[in-house]
Amino acid sequence: MKRLLLFLPLMAFVILGLFLWKGLSLDPKKLPSALIDKPVPAFELPWLERPGQRLTQEVFKGQVSLLNVWATWCPSCRTEHPFLMELAHDRNIPIYGIDYKDEAEAANQWFEDLGNPYVANIFDEQGSLGLNLGVYGAPETYIVDKNGIIRYRHVGPLNDAIWKSSLLPIFQQLAEQ
Repeated sequence: MKRLLLFLPLMAFVILGLFLWKGLSLDPKKLPSALIDKPVPAFELPWLERPGQRLTQEVFKGQVSLLNVWATWCPSCRTEHPFLMELAHDRNIPIYGIDYKDEAEAANQWFEDLGNPYVANIFDEQGSLGLNLGVYGAPETYIVDKNGIIRYRHVGPLNDAIWKSSLLPIFQQLAEQ
């Protein structure tokens, strides 16, 4: 029995090592979402660009669109922003934004400096919509179908290669339906 107790720390170390090794093999960009094939959560939040007006989940009905979670404090969002501008203005992709846990003044200055690729921005100052979406951090992008159903989630900044390989085929398929 005493010999078994001597091996207990070694066994615990081996088990812990196996869990850590498994964790290193996971792709952090492939985070599962419980909301795939479910409607965008109900919300009523301020419209960033139109103070005094509010937006709800109804804005997603009628066309396939992207829902992009971003913030001015997010360095990856700044990297992603020129590509979002290209998607919106050159490729006519409708993008809705969630300004996540941010300040309205900073966000409006961001648009003045960098341009605004969004059809509309949901101002989620407290992060309540982000929490309901299961946002881990910014940026995150969702594809929402014509009925307001979330069909895909991408974690991290978008670029042309990711768009063409992952999001564009899904977006086109949904647009054709």
